[in-house]
Amino acid sequence: MTGTELSVDDAVDRAVALAAAPGRAVLGITGAPGAGKSTLARRIVAAVDVAHGTGTAVQVPMDGFHLTNAALDALGRRGRKGAVDTFDAGGYVALVRRLVAADEDVVWAPDFDRRVDEPVAGSIPVPRSTRLVVTEGNYLLDADEPWSALPTLFTETWACVVDDRVRVDRLVGRHMRHGRDHEAARSWALEVDGVNAARVATTVTRASRTVLT
Repeated sequence: MTGTELSVDDAVDRAVALAAAPGRAVLGITGAPGAGKSTLARRIVAAVDVAHGTGTAVQVPMDGFHLTNAALDALGRRGRKGAVDTFDAGGYVALVRRLVAADEDVVWAPDFDRRVDEPVAGSIPVPRSTRLVVTEGNYLLDADEPWSALPTLFTETWACVVDDRVRVDRLVGRHMRHGRDHEAARSWALEVDGVNAARVATTVTRASRTVLT
């Protein structure tokens, strides 16, 4: 781990302070699958909106840039969904540039619907007035292009870190909620998510702050 270590409460307080600064802040939160990125992002947005007014913060997940299942089938990558090459990386980086520029009346970002396991285009409005954009995903600090452009765009980069046993248990529960039986859920968590987690683990030292989730 590197940079300043924060508890979740301290991270939320830091985000509230970022939203109070002049201009727009774009906060990038990374970490392995199951590390708590989305949960932290939701908590931050809720706290910032309470502190500064509804709509001050917006969450924009990297998962909105998953390739569709049809595209993954065509590429033969459906069984490795979530790997670094199963995202529209260039599209995500382009969106982050637009969010940082904050020169459009509104930017529409995609979301990801876990119920149908598909991205949904044009789902999340980010008005020019938004003060804090919280975006989270596995590969925000990856060294390969075009991901490698991201750290220079973000106001800050945070890495969520949690004990591996807790992280895997979270993933198993998530996969079971979305239709897999326990054996299949654990297999995916270890064999598919596990490969992705190993890649992410090599990148978290690049974060400016570490959040213990």
